[in-house]
Amino acid sequence: MKKTSICTILLLAVALLANAQPGSKSPYSQYGLGALGDQSQSFSRGMNGVGLALRKGNISNTLNPASYSAIDSLTMLFDIAMAGQVTNYKEHGTSVNAKGATFEYIVGTFRLRKNVGMTFGILPYSTIDYEYYTSQFLDNTNGTIGENYTGSGGLHQAMLGIGWRVVKPLSVGVNVAYLWGKQNKTVSSSSTTYINSLSKNYNALFNSYNVQVGLQWEQPLSRKDALTIGATYTLGHTLNANANCLIINTNSATSNRDTTTFVVENGFAIPHSFGIGLGYSHGESLFVGADATLQKWGNIDYPDYDAEKGLYVKKSGLLKDRYQVNVGADYVPNTMSRNYFNRVHYRVGAGYTTPYYKVNGQDGPKELSISAGFGFPLQNSWNVRGNMKPVLHISAQWTRSAATDLITENTFRINIGLTFNERWFAKWKVN
Repeated sequence: MKKTSICTILLLAVALLANAQPGSKSPYSQYGLGALGDQSQSFSRGMNGVGLALRKGNISNTLNPASYSAIDSLTMLFDIAMAGQVTNYKEHGTSVNAKGATFEYIVGTFRLRKNVGMTFGILPYSTIDYEYYTSQFLDNTNGTIGENYTGSGGLHQAMLGIGWRVVKPLSVGVNVAYLWGKQNKTVSSSSTTYINSLSKNYNALFNSYNVQVGLQWEQPLSRKDALTIGATYTLGHTLNANANCLIINTNSATSNRDTTTFVVENGFAIPHSFGIGLGYSHGESLFVGADATLQKWGNIDYPDYDAEKGLYVKKSGLLKDRYQVNVGADYVPNTMSRNYFNRVHYRVGAGYTTPYYKVNGQDGPKELSISAGFGFPLQNSWNVRGNMKPVLHISAQWTRSAATDLITENTFRINIGLTFNERWFAKWKVN
């Protein structure tokens, strides 16, 4: 059984990685480190990513490493997911659509010893994926100048985390991740007249780390009811990656090229981040939670090309602090019912997020989002009833990103995840 489960999970991961296409397609992913990834797992997606105060014995929850201490002693959890989306972009009466799909993550969680749980996995941190064209008519003499903008890349995390229940109400935990990736961005101009063409190529390679600590305090209110407070802190630091810029100026008459190279050492960083969450649970039937997070991007200087000085240097004021608030709920009528639909999880959520970057000096688009989803228990021969079974998670999310005089994005996203719950550590008795 164990070998079959592992092979199945690995094959699914390989298939998703091989067939998935970049899922962002957003021109806003050219700013900062790209479009920031959703760090939540399948259980939380239908609740719009709520999870800082979520504690359950049959789920993986990397949002707060303190939650690992709640893992059931008999199980080995694997959680794997992918997503597809369709986005509508609107600007000055023009509307276009784009679609994509992406492999999201693979995460495993198990109990290491009494009151100690461990999690490992691969998750996204950010995505860069855009391509668009702009043009401007100057006059009859200078003609039209057009610019192509393209970008690809992003950051990924291979993480290992541990959670420990210190005393009955208090759990603490830590996630340590290897952070790697690359970014490639190009801006190239062309003209219908004699004006020289200019190409700016930006690139960087990342090899760094990410550290997050968390705690949860679970306060029983009655035999079934409990109130949980969760908090997290993520260390901010430079990424030890150089920002490279290559400027190529091509003479339209002679085709001669003038090339200039700039290097900004230690050009990138991730911010100090803080999160706090509150959750109420009623047995296995109901969970209601709210999360608030702050990422201090505003303290980070970011590399940018200064056209007036002809230099590629770090600048302040390009990034800003990012605030995010999410609320959500999960409800299952009766986990032990013989009626299948009474064992299905029903989820809803909503959220509000401010941007962490500026566009031409003004704040980027703010995000409003709503979500809904289901958790469908899958029958197996070892356990027909209860919580010890695989679960298929399907959720949908609608997000609107908008700001004055900027592109408006409306994204409809489908998340599909599968949680394998194997009883690897059960001890069988022979009578």
